[in-house]
Amino acid sequence: MPDSSGQHVHRFDDAATAAHTHDSVPPLTEDDAAAALSEVTRDIADVPAVEVITTTAVHLMSAAAVKCGLADDPRAQTDLDEARKLIDALAGLVTASAGHIGDQHARSLRDGLRSVQLAFREASPFPDEPGKGPGEKYTGSVI
Repeated sequence: MPDSSGQHVHRFDDAATAAHTHDSVPPLTEDDAAAALSEVTRDIADVPAVEVITTTAVHLMSAAAVKCGLADDPRAQTDLDEARKLIDALAGLVTASAGHIGDQHARSLRDGLRSVQLAFREASPFPDEPGKGPGEKYTGSVI
C-alpha cells in the first residue's frame, strides 16, 4: 500500500508475522515419523530390482559423464580421478547384473558405459594403455 510519499511499502506487524512462523506448525510425533518411514520402506520394497539397478547405473553414468567434462562447465567440473572411480563402479555393476536385468537393459547400459569410457580416454591428457582404462578390467578394452 502507498505511504505518505507515494511509495509502495509493505509492513508486517508482529502478530501477522508470528502467525506465519514455523512455531505455529505442530511438531512431528514419533508415530508420524514411524508412519512416514514405514511408507518409504514399503515404497522401496515395491520397486523391482531391475529398476533399482538401472537407476543406479544411470546415476553413475551421469556423474561419470560430468566428471569427464561432458557438462555445461567442463573446466570447473572435469575430474578424471573421480570419473575413473565412477566408471569402475558402473562397469562392475553392469557386468555383474547383466544376466539379471535382461538383454534390452544390459545392452543400453553397456552402450552408455562404453561412451563414458571413450569420453574418459578423450579427456585424459595421458590415455591409459588399451585394457587398462577405467572399467576395462570388467569390459575389456574399448579401443
